[in-house]
Formats: sequence, structure tokens, C-alpha cells
Amino acid sequence: MKKSHTGSCHCGEVRFEVDLDLSSGTGKCNCSFCTKQRAWNALVPPQDFRLVQGEEALSDYQFGSRVGRQLFCRHCGVRPFARGYIEEIGGDYFAVNVAALDGVSAAELGSAPVRYFDGRHNNWQAEPEETAHL
Repeated sequence: MKKSHTGSCHCGEVRFEVDLDLSSGTGKCNCSFCTKQRAWNALVPPQDFRLVQGEEALSDYQFGSRVGRQLFCRHCGVRPFARGYIEEIGGDYFAVNVAALDGVSAAELGSAPVRYFDGRHNNWQAEPEETAHL
């Protein structure tokens, strides 16, 4: 069941609201960016995401095919979410950093299913051989 959550960067300049169901699953990828960030995301459609504050505080980083915009706070450096467009997953999306959600208990995070993606080899439908480091 979807639940409304608030989230933010570390310094609080960027704040958002999102409707998501953590029990529906989260994702971790082994691409070079996600590995270095230790990114842990939940994908949501645009209608379930609302930027409440901080558009002007966001900086944008793109790499590779440039389908995703990695957005981070230019003050504290935290990446609270990303956004992009991938036809295969339904088009526009937001990738919410689950660690940036406010008030989510360790138990909730610990019980959220995690799907692993082999982004390092652009084999998105397969899990990488090793996932413990993600």
C-alpha cells in the first residue's frame, strides 16, 4: 500500500514528498555511479513525486547515455533523488534515494525487498553475480 513520505537532503535545502510502497520493492545497481554512491532507490512515476522546496539548490550530473539526471544539493552534496526517461520502464520516472526519506524506521528499510541490476554491463534484466558490496 502506498504511503506518503517526506524526504530531504542533509542540510534541508531540498525537500520533497513522495507516495510509495516500500514493500513493492527497491533497487540497487552495480554501475560505476551507483556503486560509488551506494545508491539505493525506489522508482516512482512523476505523479507520485512532489518537490516541495529547493529547485534552485539542485545541481545536475549526467553520464553515459544521459537518460538519467542525477540531482544533488549544491550545498551539502546529498543526492535525494534522480529523474529521467526510460521507455522500457514506462517513460518518465523519479528514483528516490530511500536513505533520504524522513521518519522511515530501520525495520521498514530492512524489510523492503531489493532487486539488483547489472548496470555495469548494460544488462538491466539480470542480477550481477556479486551483490554483497552494493
